[in-house]
Amino acid sequence: MPIVLDAMGSDDHPVPEIAAVIEFAKTTGEKVYFVGNRDVIFKHAAESDFAGLPIEIVHAEDVLEMGDKAVKSTKAKPNNSMAIGLKLVKDGTASAFVTAGNTGAALFNSLKVLGRIKGVARPALTTLFPTKDGHTIVLDIGANADCRPEYLQQFAVMGSIYAEKMRKITNPKVGLLNNGSEPGKGNELAKNTYTLLETSPINFIGNVEAKDVLAGKADVVVTDGFTGNMLLKSSEATAKLMTGILKEGLMSSFSGKIAGLLAKPVFKTLKAKLDPNEIGAAPLLGIDGLSFVGHGGSNSTALVNGMKLAKAAADMDLISLIRDAIQSQLS
Repeated sequence: MPIVLDAMGSDDHPVPEIAAVIEFAKTTGEKVYFVGNRDVIFKHAAESDFAGLPIEIVHAEDVLEMGDKAVKSTKAKPNNSMAIGLKLVKDGTASAFVTAGNTGAALFNSLKVLGRIKGVARPALTTLFPTKDGHTIVLDIGANADCRPEYLQQFAVMGSIYAEKMRKITNPKVGLLNNGSEPGKGNELAKNTYTLLETSPINFIGNVEAKDVLAGKADVVVTDGFTGNMLLKSSEATAKLMTGILKEGLMSSFSGKIAGLLAKPVFKTLKAKLDPNEIGAAPLLGIDGLSFVGHGGSNSTALVNGMKLAKAAADMDLISLIRDAIQSQLS
């Protein structure tokens, strides 16, 4: 089935979305429902831009902005592009929804329209952290600031399924983010979660520290949304600081510029690994339907990659796999 792209999501909507939906349709031949305010879309594009492509524009009168409060704005703007797009998934017209919009609004609308998988207490926002040899799946990174041990246990099971099916990792290693690697470390949440994970049907390797996440010690790392979001933003800021300092140092002298030129292939590889646009979007695991959220600053490359990721998840019926795992392993 087709996927849905929210035309009103990114900070610069709908410009990167228009470029992305056209590129995706051209390169894959897959049909896309492009949901957003038609007047806004056609201020930046002509109908001829979509001619001959498997793109259907679905009008959504309302637009949820980045600064809007999730619940209040959704109630005030019921015909927003997220709600309309997610309803296409709910009724079986489309297989997955992709947005680069307000994360809180995406979570609220996904819960409101699609609901949770039976047995899942809270959905988790998931992302990939770059490591030396690949990526580590981290969840939750912001959907749930306050968590209970059973929430993190469910995150671990869903993350393990995601790693196995989407990342093709056999028996993925699952770690619990903590301030020390020894058993018994951390706050009450960490201690109680550790006990649950020890008896869970996953490959639990124990506590991992922040340095272990980036070293790739675990394939999946679980934590509460508050801590995960702090880890994410701190890592992004550190990477930006280090690359900025390095670039400034190399450009400060002639010899540095020569060294920079010689090392250009290395910097290109580093940039690709650290670039969030290469990942595209993060799934809201636990939602009873495929809903992917990208960064507000997403460009067209990020959106195309997010759409490809959503299509891959739909093709393998990821929701059914997670649903079966939750019911069989945690019932």
